[in-house]
Amino acid sequence: MMVRAELDIRHTRRHMPTRRVAVAHAYLPVRGGAGPVLLGAVVAANVAGLHDEVRELLPRLVREAGDGLDVPRIALRYRLQTDTHGLDRSRHRIVDRGGRRVLELDDHGLADPQVLGAVMAAAALAPMGRDLALRMISAAVRRPGLLPEGLVVERFAHGPRTTVPLAGRDRRPFTDDPWMGVPADRRWAMEVLGLRAGADVRRDDVLRRFRRLLRSAHPDHGAPSADAAVRIEELREARTQLLTATTGDDRRR
Repeated sequence: MMVRAELDIRHTRRHMPTRRVAVAHAYLPVRGGAGPVLLGAVVAANVAGLHDEVRELLPRLVREAGDGLDVPRIALRYRLQTDTHGLDRSRHRIVDRGGRRVLELDDHGLADPQVLGAVMAAAALAPMGRDLALRMISAAVRRPGLLPEGLVVERFAHGPRTTVPLAGRDRRPFTDDPWMGVPADRRWAMEVLGLRAGADVRRDDVLRRFRRLLRSAHPDHGAPSADAAVRIEELREARTQLLTATTGDDRRR
């Protein structure tokens, strides 16, 4: 399998009150067009699901992105930032697999951060690539749901990480993700506390990690005060979630 383009968007989970978006990783080659095509496809797949306010203001943000975007900043009710700590992950890719070119769309997150992440990634490209990517995005805004021709489209839902393809497509499992089968909320909590995929989640380890990270997140220990409250809230929620799950696992044994 060869990856032609990849966009890794980090964002607040669905039930969290904060609204944050960051681009953790972007491989968006302009030569051959795979990068701009991927960004346009992400927007096309999600623009219909935008909140009304975001949809109305999106064209203005796309125009601003033509000159690049200063981050961090507030835009369309979201905080656009570079810090990815504690954020959920959505990954979109174009890959060559089995003689086919496949568009992989991660559908588990809200539509807003996917579109904002695509605009952020386009704004970070060099001027020539940025212009092409933003034209692709603008076209996708005008024609929501219209995905690129010539690509096999596979849609993934977090949880059991299985393919949810369009009608008539073959089902194919997402086999190269170590988090496959881990529910999104549990994965987020494990990542917040620094646990890797497949780790044995133990109560004493969760508490030890929580206390250590809580100290490091507190302004009294040198952490920036601006985001301390959000970080501490995330740590507490991750601890509660993993301890609750651990107790449930123990009862089933």
